[in-house]
Amino acid sequence: MSERPYTPAASPAPVALTGGGRGSAFLQEGREHDRAGRLGEAIDAYRSAVRAAEEEGARRLLAEALRRLGVAHHRRHEAADADALCERSHEVADAIHDDVLAAEALNALGGFRLERGDCESARTLFARALARGACSPDLTGRIEQNLGIVTTIHGDAGSALEHYERALASFRISDNANGCAIAFHNLGMLSSDLQRWDEADSYFRRSLEIAESVGDVSLRALCLLNHTEVLVARQHFEQARHNAEEALRMFDQLGAQRFKPDAYRVLGVIYRETGRPALAEARLRAAIEMAGQSESLLCEAEASRELALLYQSLGRNQDSLKLLNTSHRLFRRLEARVDLTDVARRMEVLEGTYLTIVRDWGESIESSDTYTHGHCERVARWSEAVARRMGLDEAELTTIRLGAYLHDVGKIRIPHEILNKPGRLTQEEREIMAQHPVYGVELLASVEFPWDIKPIIRWHHEKYDGTGYPDRLRGDEIPLHAQIICIADVYDAMTTTRSYRAAMTREQAMAEMRSCRSWWRPDVFEAFEAAAATWGESEPPRAAA
Repeated sequence: MSERPYTPAASPAPVALTGGGRGSAFLQEGREHDRAGRLGEAIDAYRSAVRAAEEEGARRLLAEALRRLGVAHHRRHEAADADALCERSHEVADAIHDDVLAAEALNALGGFRLERGDCESARTLFARALARGACSPDLTGRIEQNLGIVTTIHGDAGSALEHYERALASFRISDNANGCAIAFHNLGMLSSDLQRWDEADSYFRRSLEIAESVGDVSLRALCLLNHTEVLVARQHFEQARHNAEEALRMFDQLGAQRFKPDAYRVLGVIYRETGRPALAEARLRAAIEMAGQSESLLCEAEASRELALLYQSLGRNQDSLKLLNTSHRLFRRLEARVDLTDVARRMEVLEGTYLTIVRDWGESIESSDTYTHGHCERVARWSEAVARRMGLDEAELTTIRLGAYLHDVGKIRIPHEILNKPGRLTQEEREIMAQHPVYGVELLASVEFPWDIKPIIRWHHEKYDGTGYPDRLRGDEIPLHAQIICIADVYDAMTTTRSYRAAMTREQAMAEMRSCRSWWRPDVFEAFEAAAATWGESEPPRAAA
């Protein structure tokens, strides 16, 4: 989804103006250029309308032309000019006591604030506009639309739906086809956010149909782009590709560069899902680069996540983790943004992706050894149960889960004949095996994790009494998380069948571990013992995904 996917209704249907002078002709010409996406020509025509209105003393026409000129400058990201022109439009309308034109200017200014992330200022301006423009169904529809966007950003889907539906009803009363198209588009976006794909598909198709009939190129391009999420979710990949490519063509025509990274991201996802990894990588890389240039943090974060999924499917796990870390860092920067919807949900999706990729990598390491298959998953569950007994928070639980999935990643470098030896290891072989924590940290040296995972990987075999490896740490030199993974790792090893011995029962394992309790911090062992008392035989409790 684009960084500001909900479409503010800042461009109204024409206010009825008396007279048919040069100013009105220029205004009409500007509107025609505007609808066709020719912003440069539209701005020239609106400027001519302003000059003619000033010469003719047509103050209502002047207020209208100033506002439309301001909206056109806003579309070209010329914020200072846009604000100044709409504020002047409001002053002119106020001086002649024209409530509708004054409300139009306030609504446009509110739309500008909304797109810049100042939701509270936008809400205030929309409320002022609604109070002054209530006599106009068309204007009421546009203000309700914009209030719907504000409530969507605040996460109030129920109120947003009511605003959009009231907007649609008002547009139908005023016979504003373009307004109906925007309302349908925003209802489609809301339905997509709620994953109501059938409803979203219907809304987007109705919006596209109207936008095409009225010649609104900008809305049609946005609608095509945002519809792609629905099409991809329903696995209609060819139609999604067509939509994204058509949207790209329109964005080029409009000079709307800020939406192009999202179109490239969508194309990358489509190519990945249809088995064309080279094209997928190229498009996703382009999306990341363009998003970085345009400072579209949300698109850069989501494109990085999608490329990470591609690399994971290709077995490029370290590259995948680097990109997930980049995505996580960008989402953290976005958490303070009040103009974006569902950042928390998107972060939750990202962390779920992170866990899935790390889990899959851990399982792939184990897959060649039937005796240790499922080990990392079980260690993650045992560890989480212990951590919860100790009252650790959710961030620490995430760290422990990820550390558990990756604690044995260094075994990739252990020779196959040692890793899969059907019997006890020699002293020399044990020394080689004991290097796997070091190898794991070396393997991930270039990966900067958002969580403190590397100490777990290096020190998950250290013992509290100093008898562990590889660094012979003692006591509180060993991080708590590593101690928790260590005790879960030992328990799982004891209760799992190995090539040189049968699995111990839970009672046998607990007895053995009590005799070795000096290996762990007292509070860690106590939490483990309390948690283990509730476990079934060799069956870890179900951990959070």
